[in-house]
Amino acid sequence: MTIPPVRGMNDILPDDIGWWMKAEAAMREIARRYHYREIRVPIVEHTELFARGVGEATDIVGKEMYTFDDRKGRSLTLRPEGTASIARAYLTHGWQTQDPFQKLFYLGPMFRYEKPQKGRMRQFHQFGIEVFGSLDPTVDAEVIGFAWSLMRLLGLEDLWLRLNSIGCSEDRERYRGILHEHFTPSIGRMCADCKRRLEENPLRILDCKEAICQPFIDEAPGSADHLCSECADHFAAVREWLDRLGLAYEIDPRLVRGLDYYTRTVFELMSKDLGAQDTLLGGGRYDGLVEMLDGPPTPGVGFAGGFERLVLILQERESQEAGVGERLDLFVVTLGDEGRRYGITLAERLRSFGISVDIDHRGRALRKQMSLADRTHARYVLVVGEDEAKTGTGKLKTMDTGEESDVNLHADTLAEQLRPPCDCSRGRHS
Repeated sequence: MTIPPVRGMNDILPDDIGWWMKAEAAMREIARRYHYREIRVPIVEHTELFARGVGEATDIVGKEMYTFDDRKGRSLTLRPEGTASIARAYLTHGWQTQDPFQKLFYLGPMFRYEKPQKGRMRQFHQFGIEVFGSLDPTVDAEVIGFAWSLMRLLGLEDLWLRLNSIGCSEDRERYRGILHEHFTPSIGRMCADCKRRLEENPLRILDCKEAICQPFIDEAPGSADHLCSECADHFAAVREWLDRLGLAYEIDPRLVRGLDYYTRTVFELMSKDLGAQDTLLGGGRYDGLVEMLDGPPTPGVGFAGGFERLVLILQERESQEAGVGERLDLFVVTLGDEGRRYGITLAERLRSFGISVDIDHRGRALRKQMSLADRTHARYVLVVGEDEAKTGTGKLKTMDTGEESDVNLHADTLAEQLRPPCDCSRGRHS
C-alpha cells in the first residue's frame, strides 16, 4: 500500500452499506412519524462557532477539533458535532423571528481528533434531532420517546435510560462551586486532566473515565439536589411525562454530559450489547445556546448518536446476509453477440420500471457469469442467448429455490413478474 487511509477515517465498503442503509432508513422513518424535518449544514464552519457554542474549556474545543486557516487567514473547523451548526442555521435563516418552533433532524459526518476505538472514529457519522422554541417538559419527553422508538424499530430492546437535570445557568454556577469544594482536597490524587478541569469547569470532572478518579466522582454531590424551584419542577414534570409514556429511566445524579451548552434535562440511552462503550446516544436541553450565538433567548433540546456504534450492534445481533438493505432483483446472463445486445437493452428497460438489474461487462463464459450471479445474491437469473433474442421468451430462474419458469421478455410484462412485494408508502422493497 503506497498511501494508507488517515488513521481513524475508515472506508465504508459495499458489503457494510446495507447496515448503514438500515439505520439511516429507520432514522428517517421515525422522523416522519414524529414530524421532524431534515436539515443539512456545512461540514466546515468558522472556529468561533464551536469555541463559543460548545465551550473553550471542553475537550472537544481544547484537544479534538480539526482546525485550519483558509487562504485568507480565517480560522475554520471541520464540525465536531451538529447542534452548534444547527443553532447557527436557525439564526442565519431568521427562524427566531419568523417561525421560532422548529423540529429538525440530521445525518452526516463529524470530525474529532481522539483515540480511535470500537465504534469511535476520527471521522464518524452522527444522527440527531433538535427542537427549538419550547421549554415545555413534553418536548423533553418527546425527544426521549423519539430515541426509544428509533431503537425499537431497529429491534434493539436491551436498553436503559440514564436521566438527570443540571438546572439553569445559575444552578450550574452554584453546582460548580460545590464540586470545586468537593474535589479540591483530593485533586492531587486525580488525573492530570481533572486537575486542569477543576479550575476550568469542575463539571467536566464528572465525565472522566480514568479509574483513579472514579472513587472521588462516586462520592460527589448530585446536581439534581441543588436545583432552583423552577428547574426542580421542570425535572419533576419530565419524569411524570416519561412515566405516562411508559419510558423507563434511572436517575443518575452525576450525569452532566460533556458540552458547556447543556442545561436542565440531560440523558443517555444505553445498550448492554456494546460492553464498556455502552452509550448509543445522548442529549438534553441547551436553553442558552442560541443566546450564546447572539440570538434571542430560545429554549432547545435534542440528542445525537453515532452510526458506527449503532451499526456494530446491528451486525453483532444479526447474521450478515444479502438482503440487509436491497437485494438485486435480476442478473442477466448473456450468450453471443445477439444475446448480449438484447440483454443489455432489456436490462436498461427493466431499470426504467424500478427493477434492479446487473449484467456481466467482461465477456465471460456462461459458467463464470452464473457464478457472478450467485455472488450478487440476485433474486432471479435470466439467460439470454440468440434463441431468446429471436423469440422474445426465456426461462427465469428463482435463485432461492432453483425453480425455472417460462417468461415473456417484453420489459413491461417481465417487470411485473420481477417486482418484489413493495411497501409503497416507504418506497422500499419489503
